[in-house]
Amino acid sequence: MDNANWFTEVAPEAGSAFSLKVSKKLHEEQSQFQKIEIYQTEGFGNLMVIDGFIMLSSRDNFFYHEMMSHPVLFTHPDPKTVWIIGGGDCGTLREVLKHQQVQKVVQIDIDERVTRLAEQYFPELCESNNDPRAELKFIDGIQWVKQARPNSVDIIIVDSTDPIGPAEGLFSKDFYQDCFNCLTEQGIVIQQSESPLFHMHILSDMRSAMKGARFSDLQTLFFPQCVYPSGWWSATMAGKNDLSKFRQKDAGNKKFSTNYYNSEIHLAALAQPEFFKQAIKVSEV
Repeated sequence: MDNANWFTEVAPEAGSAFSLKVSKKLHEEQSQFQKIEIYQTEGFGNLMVIDGFIMLSSRDNFFYHEMMSHPVLFTHPDPKTVWIIGGGDCGTLREVLKHQQVQKVVQIDIDERVTRLAEQYFPELCESNNDPRAELKFIDGIQWVKQARPNSVDIIIVDSTDPIGPAEGLFSKDFYQDCFNCLTEQGIVIQQSESPLFHMHILSDMRSAMKGARFSDLQTLFFPQCVYPSGWWSATMAGKNDLSKFRQKDAGNKKFSTNYYNSEIHLAALAQPEFFKQAIKVSEV
């Protein structure tokens, strides 16, 4: 925050920054794991910041939450069980539970304070927290996956922060191997994979680690995200089978509302920019 009440997140690796005009600070605390701040902004509603990094705003979180949820759920042939690793703001949980064929969702976030503050300052994201199909656990997601039974879950959504601090282990080959082991035969893991413009090295390393964990197919999806560095974000799916097809008819006839996702967006998000093709060609040889 500066003296004129602008909150700025600097991306020094790219020589850029993003700022939002703040009306007031609503909350600040140091949890057991991280510093959490909540601001009221003039144009983006409420803003959650963790350890100085923007996590979400009221205005544009739908891009991220919808693209972390609906593409993978419509790619899996018959998703019944879903785990969300991280996701403490509960926006991804809300989107997953819009799919009526899903029978059980377990959300595993290490920091309960993120969820309790989301319930207070982002209640619209938490409206499905009491759905009987939902279970919230506040434990280490890495250990949860490591100790899970083989063949026990259809989809794992890794809704994590950047690969630093508590989330660093979520980007490792060992973690993806544990995911592979507990996924069912048609299982898929999806993880936020940073900005392809600013963080291609992270994305490339992540894809290589997923390949090293024996996933046979990868698909990276691209979507806008105004409040994140560069304004352009990605999520990467890793599957035990071909991910190039999805249930396009079901997506086109979905029985729930979205702000961004539809079958055409899904198809478009799979298109790969030329620089991305070249980068992964080199890194995954």
